[in-house]
Amino acid sequence: MKRLFLSISLLVLSKFSAQSWATEDQYIQKFAKYAVEEMEKYKIPASITLAQGLLETGGGQSRLALEGKNHFGIKCKEDWTGKTMKHTDDAPNECFRVYEDPRQSYEDHSIFLSTRKYYANLFKLDMKDYRAWATGLKKAGYATNPRYASILITKIEKYKLYEYDNTNSNEVLYAVLKMYPDLKDDRTFMAQLEPSKAGRKVKEPVTVEVPYKQTSYAQQQKRVERIKTKAEILNSILIKSHPNDGLKYVVIPEDTDIKFIANKFKVSESRLMKWNELDNETLKKNDIVFLESKNSTGNTATYKAESGEDMHDIAQKFGIKLNKLYAKNRMDEGQQPSAGQLIYLIDKKPRN
Repeated sequence: MKRLFLSISLLVLSKFSAQSWATEDQYIQKFAKYAVEEMEKYKIPASITLAQGLLETGGGQSRLALEGKNHFGIKCKEDWTGKTMKHTDDAPNECFRVYEDPRQSYEDHSIFLSTRKYYANLFKLDMKDYRAWATGLKKAGYATNPRYASILITKIEKYKLYEYDNTNSNEVLYAVLKMYPDLKDDRTFMAQLEPSKAGRKVKEPVTVEVPYKQTSYAQQQKRVERIKTKAEILNSILIKSHPNDGLKYVVIPEDTDIKFIANKFKVSESRLMKWNELDNETLKKNDIVFLESKNSTGNTATYKAESGEDMHDIAQKFGIKLNKLYAKNRMDEGQQPSAGQLIYLIDKKPRN
């Protein structure tokens, strides 16, 4: 019986030790690079992301982090289709998201902040003003603890996390080494610096599916490279903030479909189709896709339609619901503007 207990204990310990962090300092050493990568992609201060990770996971020791690789306590919500786990937080047995890798949790946290309207004002702040970001998060309702902002600020200043706001994904490991010089004796950590020494940025591998076609090896290799390049371009899509009240949107860099965008930004296909008034799933290069519902008015009074533009093009360009745009201009749905026609975006077109 004792042997059985010992075997089970060793299995449990090996499961958790594989996470390879035990203190807040070790957590920072392991995840600072993820925070900086997210800062580059989504313009969220690395110091804020790291401080939130430290707080939410208890320095990496929370059940959600160890078992679900969920570092920010993000709950399932109605649009989550991935794995889940039950955990008692504000209420018993609440549903939380489970990730394959902590990096997915970090990106999901970025998407969570950058695609919700009540956090829009955060992205108007100076990215290096961690105090304003901490205060803004609390003001936007991110946490119920009245001391949330001060707790984040304390962690940032205790561990000098603001230093990571001044680096980039190529140099972040050197910033970590500067903060923790004893890591020079850590072979695993130092091995990560080798690509940087050669001046190369470590890229995430891109998995691509190449449809079989009987052809020469050289031609097939060209097809692989072409498809791989397209996959890399699509994976580099960044969320933008629209002038119309900070609506979150993306510009499609290569032909793809709505499913790809839905999976990348964790938004259901049906919502994207509805918000963008799409009648099919195909997306073309340079299409604008909103990640939230558009507004009922524009941010400028009028616009002159260009040759070849339809009402949907204009609705997407200015972040306006298509039915509202038709109503403002006293046009029937399906009717299209002529080149040079004045389109009203805020007020209703005056009667003749």
